[in-house]
Amino acid sequence: MAFANAPIAVTPNGSHWLWSWVFAIPQKAKAPEAAEKFALWATSKDYIKLVADDAGWATVPPGTRTSTYENPDYQKAAPFASVTLKAMQTADPNNPCIKPVPYTGIQFVSIPEFQSIGTVVGQNISGALAGKMSVDQALKASQTAAERAVKEAGYLK
Repeated sequence: MAFANAPIAVTPNGSHWLWSWVFAIPQKAKAPEAAEKFALWATSKDYIKLVADDAGWATVPPGTRTSTYENPDYQKAAPFASVTLKAMQTADPNNPCIKPVPYTGIQFVSIPEFQSIGTVVGQNISGALAGKMSVDQALKASQTAAERAVKEAGYLK
């Protein structure tokens, strides 16, 4: 098995995203100090080692520590490590497209519906790859689901 970035064709700025590598503490969090304490623990060397000891180096949370990518045990167990690290290091959220855009970010849209849209689209693409539907059907179903979600949320009128 091997790992590679998505094809970029003529848009080398794109395709450097790997979902999201952030912890966010809402401004109205009921316990912001506890949330910050959790984020510090969940990204600590101790936690990374705990996960590695319990479930193996390939299962540790990626994107949390440079030291993880420098660890020979992680490099050996996670053949995707160098691809992941390079994607994070070369992502440019201020210049994500071939042409200038009026937003900051790479692929992620910060609306509550985004994760469920991603899940539905992923399932449709998986269905196309498994031969359960054509690529055109998967794309059409995905577009329909995304449009429905953003209309129901009030983003589109």
